[in-house]
Amino acid sequence: MVTSGLLPWAAALELRRALRQGGCPDWEFEGPFLVELVTGRQPRFDETPLDQAQAHRLESLLQKRLARVPLQYLSGKWDFLNVTLKVGEGVLCPRSDTELLCQEGASLLEGCPSPRVLDLCAGTGCVGIGIKSLVPAARVTCLEKSPAALPYLGENCTAYGVDWVEGDLFGYEGRVPAGSLDLITANPPYLTGAEMASLQPEVAHEPAMALDGGEDGLTFYRYLAARYQPCLKPGGWMALEIGWEQGPAVSALLEKAGWTRVRVCRDLEDRDRVVLARRP
Repeated sequence: MVTSGLLPWAAALELRRALRQGGCPDWEFEGPFLVELVTGRQPRFDETPLDQAQAHRLESLLQKRLARVPLQYLSGKWDFLNVTLKVGEGVLCPRSDTELLCQEGASLLEGCPSPRVLDLCAGTGCVGIGIKSLVPAARVTCLEKSPAALPYLGENCTAYGVDWVEGDLFGYEGRVPAGSLDLITANPPYLTGAEMASLQPEVAHEPAMALDGGEDGLTFYRYLAARYQPCLKPGGWMALEIGWEQGPAVSALLEKAGWTRVRVCRDLEDRDRVVLARRP
């Protein structure tokens, strides 16, 4: 139990011990992180004892983390590429894996003046905002369906100069003028039925609608491959995040639908993570 009067470095050690015993995989990082979240100072050299309010809040955060509430939710904000995003319950947590989608998408826009970008299944807006941060001239619109995610999306997009709209990927293509976009991005739900039945404890706290890709995990990719090509200019691109085993299946869907120059990009763990495809 965290008590008032503890020095922050000692509190960080106590939290590390409790988190390790509780099975939290990143306990070594998270102990000091939670202390800094409460005090606003790095605990290593902080000689100001915790007051009662700080100790109470820290104990509350510890118990939530032991219940495997994601650290991003406890923080209320999270760094992604070179931006900081508001995040909380009801929205998918931004992950470093997704930064590759932004980087690859931005690279496809090189030499394109004032490119138009549509990000589908936007969640916090991390992909669209990430691309905007890498390509400031881009005109980006983020689309999201979930009422719970929209407040985060709206606040984040407003902070970083990105447009956003409420809507469903299934059917939204009819609202996009034909041939108007240079790039479409999406990090759609892609977990399979079996994966949804055996989620990691932290992931189980995240919204199922942002995770569930149907029995084989490919429901959204089938629709994107079949319906969104006309939204792009000739030569425009689609960039999609995928599950690490889905590269061949998603590539095949895109090629069958007439997309060209389909290729898979691998992440820092050398796993398939992003598929790129071009409108002829």
